[in-house]
Amino acid sequence: MTKELEHLGRQVVRGTISRRHFMGRAAALGLTATSAGTLLGSVARAADPVMGGLLKAGMVGGESTNSLDPATFLSQVPFVFGQTWGEKIVEVGPTGELEPRIAEEWGASSDAKTWTFKMRDGVEFHNGKTVTAQDVFDTLDRHSNEASESGALGIMRGIDRMQVNGKELVISLKEANADLPYLLADYHLIIQPGGGKDAPDAGISAGPYKVTVNEPGVRHGGEKFANFWDAGNRGYADQVEITVINDATARTAALQSGQVHMINNVEPKIVDLIKRVPGVSVKNTAGRGHYVFIMHCDTAPFDNNDLRMALKLAINREDMVDKILRGYGTVGNDFPINSAYPLFPDDIEQRAYDPEEAAHYYKKSGHSGPIVLQTSDVAFPGAVDAAQLFQQHASAAGITLEVKREPGDGYWSEVWNKQPFCASYWGGRPVQDQMYSTAYISSADWNDTRFKRPEFDQLITKAKAELDEAKRKSMYHDAALMVRNEGGLILPMFNDWIEAVSDKVGGWEADGAQTMMNGYALSKTWLMG
Repeated sequence: MTKELEHLGRQVVRGTISRRHFMGRAAALGLTATSAGTLLGSVARAADPVMGGLLKAGMVGGESTNSLDPATFLSQVPFVFGQTWGEKIVEVGPTGELEPRIAEEWGASSDAKTWTFKMRDGVEFHNGKTVTAQDVFDTLDRHSNEASESGALGIMRGIDRMQVNGKELVISLKEANADLPYLLADYHLIIQPGGGKDAPDAGISAGPYKVTVNEPGVRHGGEKFANFWDAGNRGYADQVEITVINDATARTAALQSGQVHMINNVEPKIVDLIKRVPGVSVKNTAGRGHYVFIMHCDTAPFDNNDLRMALKLAINREDMVDKILRGYGTVGNDFPINSAYPLFPDDIEQRAYDPEEAAHYYKKSGHSGPIVLQTSDVAFPGAVDAAQLFQQHASAAGITLEVKREPGDGYWSEVWNKQPFCASYWGGRPVQDQMYSTAYISSADWNDTRFKRPEFDQLITKAKAELDEAKRKSMYHDAALMVRNEGGLILPMFNDWIEAVSDKVGGWEADGAQTMMNGYALSKTWLMG
């Protein structure tokens, strides 16, 4: 309750909602008018931003192969940097609500098959051109093209046709989808001049910062965009900078020495040490993120479901959460949805560690010999330790895992989604349809388990079109079982996002959607002098 009201209070301060709306919501949650007024006052005092300065982050998740083309964003650094210079038509707020950005309003037909988005006036690209509905059309059209290899391609395939009508973009869907605005908040769908068709990697959009430095795998920087349309609500620093520091020890040292003001992917095993560092705070937020081991269902030996089941039963999830996450997370169940999602299927039995049953399935698979598991420090915090712990768990079932440690640079371009068994992470998505459409339907570019089941695809298509909530929940239940029992996903744990932040930074806001305040840490915080 407090988290929601604090967020709403900040919106009151910024002028995006009325005080009356805030007081009404507070009353609905059981607060007296006096208590709500006191809370709003404290939020207002704490939310007074300070302008100026150079705000710096040290981050894991950057590679020499990174591009400014939003279609290609894979890891943390491109994602967070993209949120500093990019602007989308809608955004998902910290408490899961949709917030208008380039689109100031939207609505759907009664059958949720036709959606109309009205673009606001006065939004300017970094190159001086005005953002139009045609630019939005062109952006979505580019990400719908198979040649773009966009991370949003899976969700774009649901669009039948689009039409520009003045300031409005009308989107007609092949099937009804009540979640379409959430899908269009995808971080790949940064609006670019002409959709980015001529220069997808130019780094031009309408966000609070203009790109000034782009050294992939090394450093990225931006300067405040003077004509940013929403300058009262983000973009407080004069400049922002991300230094790529893939080594955890070096990242922590950079924060301690004041070289950077915030770092991501703090390993749980050092959280207590960082808490002792003067002038530094640890921020952890639960959400939809999950750490995984992924198997390609179409590649031997993982094309054998008995072998996949053996490996799923040969991992001790509770041990993973205790030893790798140190309690900063929860146990997973081999499908990518947890209780943070609406319509979570809460009646699916939790998969347990069972070496005897794992040995049974392993023998049934007919496989023998070591199984290579590729991992890296950049896969997720503690990924190398997690792979070695998995190796110990599996040995009790007579399964030999050979852990192969890969370098960070090139992991996301040469190992993930290319090699048949590796460690990875997912940030989760606002709604189940987006998670499944991005990574599990047969045609998804990011189907990193090569799970291809026509029955599953049909079920997801029906679920997104079903407006009856009970029926829709039942469909998502069946979809989860398919992934859990037949897919190539081993999901031992849902993680908290853990960052460490200098006490000089103000405006930090919990957001469990993704790392670094859903990527907005550099855009929404400020230096307090």
